[in-house]
Amino acid sequence: MILETVNVGALEVNCYVLAGSPGGRAIIIDPGDQGAKIRAALDKYKLKPAVVINTHGHYDHIGSDDDFGVTVYVHKNDLPMLLDARKNLSAAFGSSAYKVSSPIKTLADGDIIRLDELELEVIHLPGHTPGGIGLVMKKPQTDIVFTGDTLFCMGVGRWDLPGGSQKALEEGIREKLFSLPPATKVYPGHGSATTIGREKERSTFRI
Repeated sequence: MILETVNVGALEVNCYVLAGSPGGRAIIIDPGDQGAKIRAALDKYKLKPAVVINTHGHYDHIGSDDDFGVTVYVHKNDLPMLLDARKNLSAAFGSSAYKVSSPIKTLADGDIIRLDELELEVIHLPGHTPGGIGLVMKKPQTDIVFTGDTLFCMGVGRWDLPGGSQKALEEGIREKLFSLPPATKVYPGHGSATTIGREKERSTFRI
């Protein structure tokens, strides 16, 4: 399996390139900026982009969605953010107003995304945004979760932006993420990778 982290943009988003093997098709998670840099990671392994997945709809995670000519997946509750520069905050904070023009497919909790050897389960994690998601790998490994801006190494996502909820964020972390095996590797939207066990030990949330 190929799992390449590409750090992109002014806010240093972790974009993840996933594929079963060199020369195959790739899933691109959160291509927030610097499409050419992400394309270089694809070329390194001779990969063809097949699908983009946004863990949520903020501009720093969606800014290069249109660079790969593939369908974009996002939770149904964050669909409006991809279509409105005010809602994805690019109109206020980005270098330019941006909305996604690629075909979009909406996701819901429990959906399975399959591509060749890869299989990811969608878990709905509202709180940072209404449609925030995590992606739990089911194949070819079962010890990886992509958490977007919900759970970080030594931290959690903001809930003070439009559509945010501290209660929902904490419930999602406690009930859905902290229920995963402690050895599960956490690949967040920003910062270093960690594990569920490590973050559970550090957490102030009541388990």
